[in-house]
Amino acid sequence: VDTVSRFFDTVDVKIQNREFVTHGGTYKGKRILVISSGIGTDNIDILLNELDAAVNIDLKTRCIKETHTALNIVRLGTSGALQADIPVNSFVISEFALGFDSLLNYYSGLADVNEHALSETFIAQSNWAQGLPYPYSIKGSEHLLDKIGAGCIKGITATAPGFYAPQGRKLRLDPWVTDFNQQLTDFSYGEKRITNFEMETSALYGLGKL
Repeated sequence: VDTVSRFFDTVDVKIQNREFVTHGGTYKGKRILVISSGIGTDNIDILLNELDAAVNIDLKTRCIKETHTALNIVRLGTSGALQADIPVNSFVISEFALGFDSLLNYYSGLADVNEHALSETFIAQSNWAQGLPYPYSIKGSEHLLDKIGAGCIKGITATAPGFYAPQGRKLRLDPWVTDFNQQLTDFSYGEKRITNFEMETSALYGLGKL
């Protein structure tokens, strides 16, 4: 957060609560916040709901405002590449998020925002194991993709609910699906492929779309 806020023209807010660190200020005349969320879709669940509450709920009356405010939210973070032709330190932008984390399954409205064809194609190609969460898929904001996507590698970002077995890693405990990463690498949806693996994007896209 400190690294990003150094580029602001002004910084007038600095707040920290556990892993949520927030710096607020201005950049080229625009109001901007940079916030750390910690790891995982569970933290994104907190972050997105409370950002929405901050602008769309009257916190004194606890009533939802009649006029809603939309926020432009961009995640900056590291991830693991799944394709051998993507060099280390590349900039990747997520046209779609493919979530294995199950968070959006707890919200009504998933069926309205899910890219069903992408999810069903992945289930069929990967022979998705029964008992694993439904792999929901959400399209990114075309407005933001057009605004910041120039020069980036575009593709599908897979979001895992954990760092070890959910991403095909092994220390002492064996992953249930032993060739999971290879299944992701081999997957294709038209001309699109899974470019990278991380732990937040599906919740960010899904809650944002809802």
